[in-house]
Order: sequence, then C-alpha cells, then structure tokens
Amino acid sequence: MAPPRILVIGAGFAGVECVRRLERRLTPGEAEITLVTPFSYQLYLPLLPQVASGVLTPQSVAVSLRRSRRHRTRIVPGGAIGIDTRAKAVVIRKITDEIVTERYDHLVIAAGSITRTFDIPGLVENARGMKTLAEAAYIRDHVIAQLDLADASEDEAERASRLQFVVVGGGYAGTETAACLQMLTTNAVKHYPRLDPKLIKWHLIDIAPKLMPELGDKLGTTALEMLRKRGIEVSLGVSVAEAGPEQVKFTDGRVLPCRTLIWTAGVAASPLIATLDAETVRGRLAVTPELTLPGAENVFSLGDVAAVPDLAKGDGAICPPTAQHAMRQGRVAADNVLAALRHQPLRPYVHKDLGLVVDLGGADAVSKPLGIELKGVPAQAVARGYHWSALRTGVAKTRVMTNWLLNAVAGDDFVRTGFQARKPATLKDFEYSDAYLTPEQVREHTASVTLGH
Repeated sequence: MAPPRILVIGAGFAGVECVRRLERRLTPGEAEITLVTPFSYQLYLPLLPQVASGVLTPQSVAVSLRRSRRHRTRIVPGGAIGIDTRAKAVVIRKITDEIVTERYDHLVIAAGSITRTFDIPGLVENARGMKTLAEAAYIRDHVIAQLDLADASEDEAERASRLQFVVVGGGYAGTETAACLQMLTTNAVKHYPRLDPKLIKWHLIDIAPKLMPELGDKLGTTALEMLRKRGIEVSLGVSVAEAGPEQVKFTDGRVLPCRTLIWTAGVAASPLIATLDAETVRGRLAVTPELTLPGAENVFSLGDVAAVPDLAKGDGAICPPTAQHAMRQGRVAADNVLAALRHQPLRPYVHKDLGLVVDLGGADAVSKPLGIELKGVPAQAVARGYHWSALRTGVAKTRVMTNWLLNAVAGDDFVRTGFQARKPATLKDFEYSDAYLTPEQVREHTASVTLGH
C-alpha cells in the first residue's frame, strides 16, 4: 500500500513550521508530504518594510525551503484554488497556469491572507500593497522614481504631487512602512540638490482612533510622538474616500495631490476558504482548539486563514493573525496530524502572547516583550534581536545581520533596480482574488478527474 499523503497548503509561518516538524518526526515511509506554494521560499513578512526602504535586500528575507537537511517534501509550484473535502482533493493552479488535482489523506490549510480592501473608488487600481516580496521591491523603485521625476520636473504642481506619500493603516505593517520609507526619502533627498526637503511629506492615516492599540496607550502615544517628531503627519479617524492616479480624497474632505498610495489596512483570509462551504468566524475558518475543521475528515486549518480559539484568553477570543501564533500553531498542527496518523489523541493549541515589537528605523522603536514597555535603542535591540532569532536558517541570519551592519556604516544607495520601469505595482496586479473556483466548480473538476481515472 502507498503511504498516506499529507498535503499542506501555504508556505507562510504556519505551513512551513508544520512541514519542518513533520519532516523531523515522521519515520521513513510513514507518510508522504506535499507542499503547495507558488515560491520555494518562506517570506519573513515582518521585515518587508526594511526591504522596501532598502535596509535589507529581498534575498535576505526569502528563506529557501530547499536548504533543510531533512528535505523530504515534494513542492508543487502553484496555488490552491479549490478544496473538495468529500473527494479529499485539492485543485491547484500551477505557475504555468496548468490546472491539476492533488489527492490527500490528511490536509493542512495554511493559505494565509490577502490585503483587506474595501469598496473605495479607484483603490485597487491605484493603491500599492505590502504583502509580497515583489510589492516591496516595486514600492522601493516607485518611491525613488518619484524623487527622480520630481527632481527633473519644471512643473511645481507635478513636483508637489510626486513628493506627497500616503500610507493607509495604523497597525504594525503600516506604521513600520511609513517610518522606514520616510527615513529613506529623508536620507535620499541630500543627493537631490534641486529638491526642497520641506516639499517631501509622508502621511499615515487610519480609521481607528489610536495608533497600534495593541501596544497600549503609553507605548502607542510614544510611537505617535516619534513619528510626528520626524515630520510624518498622522491622521486618525480618517480613511480614503477615493483614490486616483494623481490625487487622494480623504473621508474628512481633504484632497491631497499624491501619486503614491500604500494600502496596509489589515488583512483578510485567503479567498480559498470560500470554496469549502464551511462555517467562518470574522471571515476566517471556524476550527476547534485542536485546529481541526468540523465536519471534514482529517482536515486541519491554522494561521491567518483560521479562527483558532485563544484558550489563553478565553471568553470566546480568537488568536490574532500574527507570526508568533502561526509558528506555534504550525507545530501543534504537525503533532496532531501525526497523532491522527497514529490513532492517538489530539492536543489543543494554547499559547500566551510573548509581546510585541515595532522597529521604526534608525534609533526609533517601541516594544513590549513579556509586558515590559521599552522605547528607543533598547526597544530596537529587542525588536531586531527577536526578528533575527526567528529567521529559520543560518544563511538568512548572516545575510540580515550583514545588511544591517552595512546599512549602518554605509547608508542607502538609492538605486532603482528597474522593476518600476513601466508596470505599476498596484493591488490590482498582485491580489489574484478572482483566481479561485466556486464550490460547484471545485466539485465538477474533482468529479471529472475521478471519472477520467
């Protein structure tokens, strides 16, 4: 008999941690592991703002999945676009656009999330996201291109619009993105003698009344003061009403000449879950504390795509979509897949949050490890130390540390790599939300494949 097939969807923190643990704990021949992911690397997402600002190279945060000494996993280069739990099959679109079906005995859904958008006129056509390595590289090129074009322009109105930058989202991703990119333009403008530094304006806006409320009032206020001291204009209780190629209209009535709108206003679970006809909680798959999907045999879900009960908090709370929870859920999911294989009891996921870190670039940072509030250089040391230790391989750690040291000594290069030569990096280009099948299409596809066999 062929060994059982374990199929893992997604190579984020949850999926990769699950695969690594399975590779370590499965005995030879006990099961086959297949991982579905468009890229054979794990993206260390928290450091993406530093890639956009040029502090880190893209390769530094793309941790290869093929460097593992225990590499026993077959990687299918593509994305899952449909799941049929009754047929125990997943429909996959390969990077060549070929549609294939993979059977499974045990399924782990860790498909992650996409940028959460709203029905705002012009948003997906004109806004840029910060969820992928390509987006970070495009944004860096785009921002430097605006400086180049403004420097070359004789039109004052064009200059003004090119030197206004808007970041939407007062969470960690948005705040770090605005802080890191503002530092990039502040350092770069010294090399543009024709540009008045006072014309460069960064705006951080969020509909919430507080910046990064998870930090608490004291640290949140500290972070807000750090940003405003550096000249970043922070507007709370405000969002985008309309986005155009050369201006942004806010909900408070302001119209800002602007050609750079970066959208980081939260995440939504992968559209893949809509192919399941399963119960959801706040847009994420409802799962048990053991990470199983009710009503589906041997199906587990975790990470950003799942509403995992937070037993450490209780009162019906669910775990926030953070890397910290995703990594630990990945280990529990692997243990429970093994337990299911070996007909042993499953264990629930329980983890108390260890704290939060926010790197605002330079010597600016705030962090709250184990409830201890820090700011400035000590907070930055904790933030970078946490990220560095969380990188999975020695090669990745060496690259990141080398980049940090080189940037500290030599500064930025302000070089455009050519990604932004013609094609804009808008949400419309990167959010493939229309690539997924309906539940009916999934069943039709798996049925036709079965009949074909």
